[in-house]
Amino acid sequence: MSNSERYGIYVDKQYFNFNAAHFLIFADGTREELHGHNYHLRIGLEGRLGEGNLVVDFIPFKPLVKSICDTLDHKMILPRDNPMLKISQEGNSITAMFGEDKFCFPVKDVFILPLPNTSTECLAKYIAGRIATMLKERFPEAEIGKLKVSVSESPGQAGWYETDSLDDLC
Repeated sequence: MSNSERYGIYVDKQYFNFNAAHFLIFADGTREELHGHNYHLRIGLEGRLGEGNLVVDFIPFKPLVKSICDTLDHKMILPRDNPMLKISQEGNSITAMFGEDKFCFPVKDVFILPLPNTSTECLAKYIAGRIATMLKERFPEAEIGKLKVSVSESPGQAGWYETDSLDDLC
């Protein structure tokens, strides 16, 4: 492969989706109202052609993406690393305190993410990290250069994250 040649795959399946509730926390100390989205993922990989002249085989790759969607589906997603949000667990309940606002949820309905916020951009980076880890485990021989994850919260509105090295995420 010459330096000017590039190969990659792009996956955008209808079932790369999850439904989740969240609220953004803004820099000025305010927050959005609690609401939900029907999120949708699009994934792009760039790398060297490997065995079978593939960057990564679609067939085993797609279930990895779907499994990430499944872990987030029908959850209240909370950002663990936001200093304005205090999250605690007592028994089978998760409590999130934002100023005077107190939210209580059953543990089974919450997914606490290692993020500063639940924006589409932060979700895209989190999902990219999960994909990077799974790629290294499932396709250790693959030479992936770039990974791009797009998370749309509604048609025509998405945030994304891109990296030139999976090592940045693992």
